[in-house]
Amino acid sequence: MSVSYRRPAALLLAAASPLVLAADPAANKPDAPDVVTVKAERQHYRSLSATGATKTDALLMDLPQSVRVLTGDLLRDAGVTTLAGALDLASGIAKQSPLGGLWDSYAMRGFTGDPNFGSDYMVNGFSSSRGYNGMRDGGNTQTVEVLKGPASALYGRGEPGGTVNITTKKPKFAPEYSADFSLGSFQARRTAVDMTGPVSGTVAYRLNAAHEEGHSFRDTLKVERSLFSPSFLWLLGEHTSVSYEIEAVQQRAPFDRGVVAVNGKLGALPVSRFLGEPGDGPMTVKSLGQQLFIHHALSDDWTLQAGASYRDSELKGFSTEANKLLADGRTLNRQRRHRDFSATDVSARVELLGKFRTGALAHEVLAGVDAYHFDDHRVQLRRNPSAANAYAIDIFNPAYGGKADPLALSIDTQEGQRARGLYVQDQLDLGAQWKALAGVRHDTYTQDVRNNRLNVSNRQSLSATSPRAGLVYQPSKAWSLYASAAKGFRPNSGISIANQAFPAERSRSYELGAKLETGKLTGTVAVYDIRKSNVLTTNPANTDFAIAAGEVGSRGLELDVSGEVARGLRVSGAYAYTNATVTRGDATIVTGSRFANVPRHSANVLATQQFALGTGTASVGGGVHHVGERLGDVAVSSSFTLPAYTTARLLASYAPNAQLRLALNVENLFNRSYYASSYSPLWVAPGAERTLTLNAHYRF
Repeated sequence: MSVSYRRPAALLLAAASPLVLAADPAANKPDAPDVVTVKAERQHYRSLSATGATKTDALLMDLPQSVRVLTGDLLRDAGVTTLAGALDLASGIAKQSPLGGLWDSYAMRGFTGDPNFGSDYMVNGFSSSRGYNGMRDGGNTQTVEVLKGPASALYGRGEPGGTVNITTKKPKFAPEYSADFSLGSFQARRTAVDMTGPVSGTVAYRLNAAHEEGHSFRDTLKVERSLFSPSFLWLLGEHTSVSYEIEAVQQRAPFDRGVVAVNGKLGALPVSRFLGEPGDGPMTVKSLGQQLFIHHALSDDWTLQAGASYRDSELKGFSTEANKLLADGRTLNRQRRHRDFSATDVSARVELLGKFRTGALAHEVLAGVDAYHFDDHRVQLRRNPSAANAYAIDIFNPAYGGKADPLALSIDTQEGQRARGLYVQDQLDLGAQWKALAGVRHDTYTQDVRNNRLNVSNRQSLSATSPRAGLVYQPSKAWSLYASAAKGFRPNSGISIANQAFPAERSRSYELGAKLETGKLTGTVAVYDIRKSNVLTTNPANTDFAIAAGEVGSRGLELDVSGEVARGLRVSGAYAYTNATVTRGDATIVTGSRFANVPRHSANVLATQQFALGTGTASVGGGVHHVGERLGDVAVSSSFTLPAYTTARLLASYAPNAQLRLALNVENLFNRSYYASSYSPLWVAPGAERTLTLNAHYRF
């Protein structure tokens, strides 16, 4: 079936992308019509709403929240192959300490998520960050949706700063085959394939796979990552479709806490200096996820959609980590650990979507139920330095090969989380210029934690109701003004040093904003105020544990602008002012302290110029990324800070025909030394040195 229509969300995505795929000649025509033509089965296309972050086909201009969608074309043209690289293109997102480089960790509007598992993100609307899943690879990513503000009224537990949803590439019945080959600095190599087509008249497949390996700008380190992701679509008739996806990931990389600050100052050591032990070998992260979606059209106005997700993950390996820098400023005592973590996450949901009218009001209703079971087992062995064996290294003249004392059991815990939710949302069309959104969700949650080392158990149960409301006024087709308010909650995982479960975080949020969409230019400006209580922070008595202390808040302003400002010249710009502080402290945290790794000012600009070159097309562009000064210690009473930095990038591509595209990306063009994030003055993650990547993309 061939469907030709004007899809507002698709137009917004096109305008939001500052780069156009040079290998697609139609995409380079500045006068291309604002009409999207899709040749696909109706059921397949409709099913996409089940995996998007909003779960509906609502126009983004009608939503009372700030939304940024990063398209697959943008990510590829920008040379981005990870979630961390994608989020650098959005406003208000700050890098956090990534647990030795093992997983993605970021703050949105100042809020970081669960420190035990990395920051929250979803894949096709299901949480995929619970557990141990490594650095997210972009090999099977179609779009990255960044929805600012709380989403607890729709998804339950979550951060009030916002939600990231990754939509994966879907099977198509029209055959397409492509391959990517990349070579880069530090002997980096990457190969990726993307194949899709029909298996029969009613079944289609897609296979995405990627493998990369190479050394690092960090001394002695080598990294290896693999992704294998097949998916299938089955059309069961005129009104029903079933899709099934598998995602297998493996990552092998040494645990790397970065460099240390000498006497509280950075720069004494080169950013390449590794202070662990190469003999520890790599940490291995494995994750196997499966997702099943069923979509059934009951009528033209009513749809039933259901989904299930199952994910196993594990993290295992040795590490050597800085423990204390002695008074001589060069002798670093170290600790050694062995981690053996594993988790299983099972989720399911059923949703009913419908459209109807009550008098002059038009309603688009979403009602659903969902549940998840999460089981986590952690075993950690640890040995701190002692007077007899400091397990030390000279940070200025490292000699590797030190031997720590035998490890002793430090943590052996099993945690089970069981949650159920019921939710309803109504998007109302109040007339030509007014829209409204109202939603509410009720969750029940049970947590069981057992400390096997001490042979003690703990259980807690809680419930939470999360309302959400928003109003949109559209004075013209180009402008949309909105206001929203919401409450949220987030259960805290883990146990305290006293073997007690933590109370859940509670939040409330307010936001005002304006959106612009002219066809060639889009923009969003938003101001917000968020407050949250029962936030976990590191226990100063034992850094293996946390405590729930005080209240925190974030106020800020965000601006995103993107589009075509001249013929063939596309620009994307983002700026964020984030004032994230402790609003009510206690004996552990100080009122007024800033959040670690969250700058008050951050900005990025990216511009590309497309033009004809011979019989093909080419593009040249560049960008600048700025991050302001940040607190560099999660112990928020600390005065240690990370300096501000600004890096530049260069982009160039040439497509001699519709099949081949060559691209050159240069990150950190001027080879600036900078520090991306830190956990403490002893654990500071430096940013990468200048990195060149040459990519060849070929369509068969």
